[in-house]
Amino acid sequence: MLVSPDLGLIVWMTLSFLILFVLLRIFAWKPVLKMLNDREEKINVSLNEANLAREQMKQLTADNERLLLEAKDERDAILNEARKVSQKMYDDAKAKAQEESQRIIASAKEGINVEKQKAIAEIRNMIAEISIEIAEKVIENELSDKQMHQKYINERVEALHFN
Repeated sequence: MLVSPDLGLIVWMTLSFLILFVLLRIFAWKPVLKMLNDREEKINVSLNEANLAREQMKQLTADNERLLLEAKDERDAILNEARKVSQKMYDDAKAKAQEESQRIIASAKEGINVEKQKAIAEIRNMIAEISIEIAEKVIENELSDKQMHQKYINERVEALHFN
C-alpha cells in the first residue's frame, strides 16, 4: 500500500477532530441552530401572513364583485327610473301639445265663425243697401210722375190708418 497511516497519526487526528467538534458544538452549533430556528419561525410567520393576505384578497374580491353587482343593479334601477320619467315627460308634453292644438283649433273655429257672422252681416248690409238703392231707383222712376206720387202717398197713409 502506498500510504498506510500510523497509529500516532490516527490518534492525533481523532483527538484534533474531537477538540474541533467540542469547540464547534460550544461556539457555533447553538448560534447556528438558533439562527435556523429563527429563520424557520420567520418563514412560518411569512407563510401565515401570506395565507392571511390571500384570504383577505379573496374577501376583497368577493366584496368588490358584490359591490359591482349592487352598482350595476342601482345603475339599472336609475336608468329604468330615468326612462319612466322621460316617457312621462314625453306623454305629458304630447298631451299638453294636443290640448293646446285643440284649444287653438277651437279658437280658430270660433274666430272663423265670428268672421263668418261678420261677413254674413256685411253681405246682408250690402244687400240691404243695394236693395234700397234699387228700390230708390224704381220708386224714383215710378214717382217721377206727380199723379203717381200722389197716389202712392195716399195708399201709404191709408195703410197706416189700418195698422
